[in-house]
Amino acid sequence: MTEIATRDTNMPVPANQPIGSSLETWAREAAAISGIAQAIAGTTLAGAYRGKRDEIVAVVLAGHELGLQPMTSLKSIDVIQGQPALRAHAMRGIVQAQGHEVEVVESTPTYCKMRGRRKGSEAWQEVEWDLDRARLLGLLGKDQWKKQPKTMLIARATGEVCRLIASDALHGMPYVAEELEGTVHAEVVPERAPLNITALTAPPAPAPAEAEAEAEYTVTRDDAETEWEEVDGSTDWPETTQPGNGGAVA
Repeated sequence: MTEIATRDTNMPVPANQPIGSSLETWAREAAAISGIAQAIAGTTLAGAYRGKRDEIVAVVLAGHELGLQPMTSLKSIDVIQGQPALRAHAMRGIVQAQGHEVEVVESTPTYCKMRGRRKGSEAWQEVEWDLDRARLLGLLGKDQWKKQPKTMLIARATGEVCRLIASDALHGMPYVAEELEGTVHAEVVPERAPLNITALTAPPAPAPAEAEAEAEYTVTRDDAETEWEEVDGSTDWPETTQPGNGGAVA
């Protein structure tokens, strides 16, 4: 054992800070939150987390570290890709509660400008989001961007300005939930994993012997009858009818 290690081991622990006190406190809080989660999980107030006690515990613990009450956490935090993320309104609230300033300067369905200023600072940080910027990130094709572009622009601007002025207030949750639904700083976020990966990746079951026989299909239209055969497991679809188009003529 080195001299430094020996000296560190022999260092006295302050009387007001027993070893493991923080972890023990966290464990007690987690146990209390588990009890709360058990009571909440069966109610409609749990929202998307109804029946998911373990997820409620995780969400409430994450919110607790940010100073949020249990029910506020359930309404302010989403679990995306297995990670907790604050909703835009909650992120603004946390930053503003610590004395920092966040303001919407201009907001339309095509443009958003926000500014923020750290507590005690005179300098404002400004961010701008418009549809051209969203288009570059491939966001405009997403459902929420089609339905409420104004809200999504504000959410993106919120996440960016809050990170600029008060990243220390976010405690490991620097992105708003609306960002994680699509891209984060131009990096594509993987789609959510399917619930049953094994079922999707398992090799297909061998075809029944009778299915190996050559099959003949007939499509009847009002003005003509088209026949074709399936050979070696592949189907030669006629140009006039394609699968999935409701029988529409190409």
